[in-house]
Amino acid sequence: MDTNDLSPAELRVWHAFPKGAAVDFRTTEDEDAADGADWGPERTVRAEVLRALLLNGPLEDGEIAALRLSGARISGALDLSYGVVDHALRLSDCHFEQAPVLYAARLRTLKLDGSVLPGLAAATVQVEGMVYLSGCRFHGLVRLGGARIDGALFLDGCRITPDPEDTEKWPALRLGHATIGDNLWAPGLRVDGEVRLSGASVAGAVTLDHARLSHPGDVALDAQTLTVGTDVHMRYAHVEGWIGLRGARVPGRLDLSYAELSHTGDMALRASSAVIGELWLRKSPPMEGALNLRRAQIDVLFLEPDVLPDEVLLNGLVYTTLTPHEPAQRRLPMLDRDGDGYLTHGYEQLTAAYLRTGDDEAARVVQLAKLRRHRRTLPWPGRLWGHLQEVTVGYGFRPLLACVWLLSLLAVGSVVYGLHHPRPLKADEAPDFHPVFFTLDLLLPVISFGQEGAFAPEGWYQTLSYAFVVAGWILATTVFAGVTRSISRGAGPGGNP
Repeated sequence: MDTNDLSPAELRVWHAFPKGAAVDFRTTEDEDAADGADWGPERTVRAEVLRALLLNGPLEDGEIAALRLSGARISGALDLSYGVVDHALRLSDCHFEQAPVLYAARLRTLKLDGSVLPGLAAATVQVEGMVYLSGCRFHGLVRLGGARIDGALFLDGCRITPDPEDTEKWPALRLGHATIGDNLWAPGLRVDGEVRLSGASVAGAVTLDHARLSHPGDVALDAQTLTVGTDVHMRYAHVEGWIGLRGARVPGRLDLSYAELSHTGDMALRASSAVIGELWLRKSPPMEGALNLRRAQIDVLFLEPDVLPDEVLLNGLVYTTLTPHEPAQRRLPMLDRDGDGYLTHGYEQLTAAYLRTGDDEAARVVQLAKLRRHRRTLPWPGRLWGHLQEVTVGYGFRPLLACVWLLSLLAVGSVVYGLHHPRPLKADEAPDFHPVFFTLDLLLPVISFGQEGAFAPEGWYQTLSYAFVVAGWILATTVFAGVTRSISRGAGPGGNP
């Protein structure tokens, strides 16, 4: 490029480039790059000049060339598509008239922090170092799909506000299938529209603390099949729209503490088939929208009951530890809200979690709740039999109930028949009448003390004896069913408890 065609501002940048010197056009440190449209020619640099420098600029022996420019108005489109840039690229606090185009470019590093841009087209870009978009304000789409960034990606304090017509068709921030060799650092990120991280791979952590993602009625964060090396932090995040984490892999912590998630009438958080080390849902208002954890595998589920929405989907969820420790009565509503209906798996998981902490009583409460829920799905004979089992032996979890019933009936029979001895069938052969053993003969279906066959009550006393016989058979049957259930429940693989 002929330097005679350059403006004084451009000449200043041209001469600084070979030495890697910084050029700062800012008049004050707190000036706003959003006012850059009014900056005059004294701080305006054409994009074609920057392109010429980056691709074929002058070099000096012993110096490391770099483009370090602050506070400039960049006119025209900076198009580096398919280009190879061997120099550091820093355009901080600049005002871009057109969105830079970096499609499939190869860069050493990219720093646009604090700049105002109409958008960024950098799909499949390859960057050997870091990408700094901290504090940038984008008024259009940011496209980094398929990018390969060997270092970290900084989006802290970044604001992306595209035209609503564009966000109906395209993600506001596209990072799908991107590969990031370090952290994705984006606390305070604000996006109006979809953030797409589906299929992306982040070697470090993803940090979205205090982020505000707004796409009401649609997907706010699509991170399906996202793979991270450590954690995903979304503490104090405010999300309008649904979060998709189906099939994601988070070996560390997925932390949604203090987060506000809202997608009324639909799914607020979908983490089905995800594999997560720790999922933290705590210190937040109730989620507005359903929670989907179907088939997820979680080592530690930190779930406070007050965070749960009105509908959850838990079919196939597997977790090892459930914390904080809460009474079973606080946990059971989670299973009652399961949109998949009655499923034994959820109750078994909750029972196992209590057993691992040694809270056997809570585990029994969960099992009783499971049987009661199952009872509601049965036809009336099954429901009646279920009620009998619960009243008599508590479905096998309260065997002492059978003793209470037996002793109560024994006491009643002993008093009644003690006051009104039944007539002996054969007076000369009948043994001495004993009201206690006569009542036991009626109540116990198998054991015989020789009283029932020797005496014959009459009138309503005979009716009472029939009632004792029926009650005895019901008690025996329900006790047997309850004991069988207890043995089956307590046996592990190979029949060992």
